[in-house]
Amino acid sequence: QVQLQESGGGLVRPGGSLRLSCAASGRTFSRYGMGWFRQAPRKEREFVAAINWSGISTYYADSVKGRFTISRDNAKNTVYLQMNSLKPEDTAVYYCATYVGPVITTTPGSYDYWGQGTQVTVSS
Repeated sequence: QVQLQESGGGLVRPGGSLRLSCAASGRTFSRYGMGWFRQAPRKEREFVAAINWSGISTYYADSVKGRFTISRDNAKNTVYLQMNSLKPEDTAVYYCATYVGPVITTTPGSYDYWGQGTQVTVSS
């Protein structure tokens, strides 16, 4: 069993920044990859970014590439999502999730544990 808890969401103006955190417990954190997804109202959940178990490999959705950065601190059992140059279309509930395996995946069905989500609202 894995517990994931996101934090760091909030209201920010366009062009602003936020850093999301996801604290994990219940399994050896350094053995699994992590991903961030988001879901806006009336839309399907979409992949945002992922990082492998060691932190060496990362992958981003085209919509956030160059603006968002995923990182992890295995000593703190935490994964981060630094979001810069935020746009109104980034507004969504952001979820972190875990996957097991050597290859980064963007498919929600490949992730086995999910957090409850944190709301990010980008508005003037």
